[in-house]
Amino acid sequence: MTLRVTRRRAITVIAAAVGLPLALRAGRAQARQIEWTGYTLGAPSTIRLYHADEAKARAAIDAGLAELARLEAVFSLYRADSTISTLNREGRVDGAPAEFIEMVSRSLALAEWTGGVYDPTVQPVWQLYFNHFTAASVDPAGPSAGDLAAALALVGWRGLQIDAERGRVAFARPGMGLTLNSGAQGYITDKVAAVLRRHGFENMLVDMGEPRALSTRPDGSAWHIGIANPAKPGEAVASVDVVDKCVATSGGYGTVFDADAKFTHIVNAKTGRTVPAMLGVSVIAPTALLADGLATSMLLVEPEARRSLLRAAGGEKAIFVTPDGVLSTVEA
Repeated sequence: MTLRVTRRRAITVIAAAVGLPLALRAGRAQARQIEWTGYTLGAPSTIRLYHADEAKARAAIDAGLAELARLEAVFSLYRADSTISTLNREGRVDGAPAEFIEMVSRSLALAEWTGGVYDPTVQPVWQLYFNHFTAASVDPAGPSAGDLAAALALVGWRGLQIDAERGRVAFARPGMGLTLNSGAQGYITDKVAAVLRRHGFENMLVDMGEPRALSTRPDGSAWHIGIANPAKPGEAVASVDVVDKCVATSGGYGTVFDADAKFTHIVNAKTGRTVPAMLGVSVIAPTALLADGLATSMLLVEPEARRSLLRAAGGEKAIFVTPDGVLSTVEA
């Protein structure tokens, strides 16, 4: 069968800026929308700036893209020479950039807050599902109990060892693997946004897989973010208005391993089971890093633990949706 991979966040949050006024304020030069589109860690990405001087905006975007390229060399699982790929291949990495140490440390905090149902070392289980469903002959029931148990035995966030002073990250035992997919896109979004701000831009939308709305829209109003239908990602089932916030979305439908959508890419690290395909959650937080990590974690913890997790991590709101609309809302 063919694995359907669609990069969950890029297809589930729609940032709407339709009809945005071009003038920042009456009597001032008109601000044009200057946009870049491309990919970040395999996900469609966008930078939207508003300025009367397009050359200035393009220079700022170029600086942001240089930062993006630098961080992709750290976090991209698509690149064999990245820091994370080196760790997964060799079992340890020395002299890792400070950004990698920071991101790994953040992922371990999330693992602790969730009681280990979210675990950045769940990569061996994800790889098992991927290998199983892309094999020439596929059992639709999924991997065997024995194979799943063997993969789960390699998972354990406490076995991820960090020596920040030496920039060293290592696995406690062979066969472990790391994924930072729940956080890296948000982290890059924040870093690129910081570069653009240093170039003097405030009113902008930066989406490196997680849309972050900087300040207000040029007319002073909030940014309108549509939350997509899990069954039809091009259609919104809800929306939120945000100012200087990030909205990150996660859902099993982003990567579905089998034709019946029984197995998805978001894995409970304790059980090996995956989350339902048609349940999504959008998290609103002050930064994209926070929102990104929480979006996956909120799907994994039990409903009664959602509010305490949101508060512990610093999130503001989580909106759970199905194809029928909003299922529930949790506020910190």
